[in-house]
Amino acid sequence: MKDILFSKCNLLDTTTGKILPEHHVLVEGSHIKEVSDRPLKAGQATIFDLAGRTLMPGLCDAHVHVTAVEADFAKIGRLSPAYITARAAQILKGMLSRGFTTVRDAGGADWGLAQAVQEGLLPGPRILYCGHALSQTGGHGDTRARGDDQYPQRFLNVGTLGRICDGITGVRRAAREEIRKGAHQLKIMASGGVASPNDPIGYTQFSLGEMRAIVEEAEAAETYVMAHAYTSRAVKRALTAGVRSIEHGNLIDRETLDLLVEKHAFFVPTLVTYGMLVREGLESGFPPEQLVKVNGLYEQALAVLEAAQQKGAQIAFGTDLIGGMHRHQSLEFGLRREVQKPVDIIQSATTRCAQLFNLTGQIGVIAPGAYADLLVIDGNPLEDWGLLQDPESHISIIMKEGKFFKKRLP
Repeated sequence: MKDILFSKCNLLDTTTGKILPEHHVLVEGSHIKEVSDRPLKAGQATIFDLAGRTLMPGLCDAHVHVTAVEADFAKIGRLSPAYITARAAQILKGMLSRGFTTVRDAGGADWGLAQAVQEGLLPGPRILYCGHALSQTGGHGDTRARGDDQYPQRFLNVGTLGRICDGITGVRRAAREEIRKGAHQLKIMASGGVASPNDPIGYTQFSLGEMRAIVEEAEAAETYVMAHAYTSRAVKRALTAGVRSIEHGNLIDRETLDLLVEKHAFFVPTLVTYGMLVREGLESGFPPEQLVKVNGLYEQALAVLEAAQQKGAQIAFGTDLIGGMHRHQSLEFGLRREVQKPVDIIQSATTRCAQLFNLTGQIGVIAPGAYADLLVIDGNPLEDWGLLQDPESHISIIMKEGKFFKKRLP
C-alpha cells in the first residue's frame, strides 16, 4: 500500500482545541507516521493538497446500538441473527459515512460483527462491544411482556439487548461470560429505562453487592463498567460501586455531579434520541406505552449537560439511537451546541472518548502512532457548526486505518 501525504491542511488539534495552519500529515499503512508544520518528503506517496481545508480525527460515539434494527427491542430478540446482521451492516455503513470511525456498542453487538468490520468484510467504524448488557430480572434488559414467563436466556443471539442475572454468583458468571466472549467493557442496567416494558425510570436495579461484584470482575479483566442510569439515586449507587461511565443521567442533581467529578467518572448524555423518539418513535414502531416515559427527558437532559459542563465533568459524546432513527446521529452536535462550545463538543467526540475507551493516543488525535482515522472538512468546524451536522455535503474525505471510505477530492 502506498503512503499517503495530506499537505497544506488546517489541522484541528483536538488536544489543544486549536486550528494549526499549513500542516502536513504522512500516513503509512494503517497509522499516522509523521505530522509537521513544514513540507514532508513524500517519496512515492500519493499526495493530497488540501489547500487549507480542515483535517481532523475521525469521530467517536460512546453509546450506540448497531444491532437495534427495530425501535422495539422485544421484536429484535425474535428476529433471525442473519437478518439482524444484514441490517446492522447498513447501520454501520451509515455511521462511517457520517465520519464516525470508532463506536462503543451499549448492548447487542458481538465479537462476530466486530470481527467482520475489523477484517473489512463490512464497512463501518471499529466496534467496542459489551456484548449483552447485564440486567436483573424485570430490569431494563428484560424485554419480556408481563404475561411472558419464558426465561429469555436461550435467546442470547446477536441483537439481544440484555441477559438476565441475579445474585452475586449469577452476576459474576454473566460478567465472566461476556468477558470470555471478548467484551471491551461491561454494561449494567442500574435503573429503569424508556425502552423496556416493566420498569419505571425511577427504579434502582441490582444491589450494591451485585454491582460491586460486576465491577470487580471487570477490573480483574483490566476493563471497566458502564451503567445505564437516570436518577441521582441510581447514579450515586453506581458510582459508589465503582462504575466508570454513566450513561444518560438525565435526572441527576448537582450533588450527584459533584460525586461524578470526585470519582473521575465519565458522563455520556444522549440528547438526540429523546427528540427523535417524540418525533418519529410511533412511526418507527416504538411501543406507545413506553413512549410516555420520554416526556420531559430532553429538557432535563440539556439542563444536566449544562451543569456538568460548568462543573468540569468528563463528558463523552453519545447518541443512543435505534431503528430508523440512526440517520439522525449527527444532529447530536447541534443539540449540544445550546449549552457547550464547539471545541468542547468536538473534544467530547475525540479525545474524551479515547480516554474513556482506554485508547488515548490511538484514536481521536492526529499524531504519530495514532490510527489514520481522518476526516477532511470543507471549512472550519470550530466556527461553522453546520459542517459536522451535514457530513454528506461538507466531509470530502473519510479515512479509517489508512483506507479511504469516501474520497471527493482529486
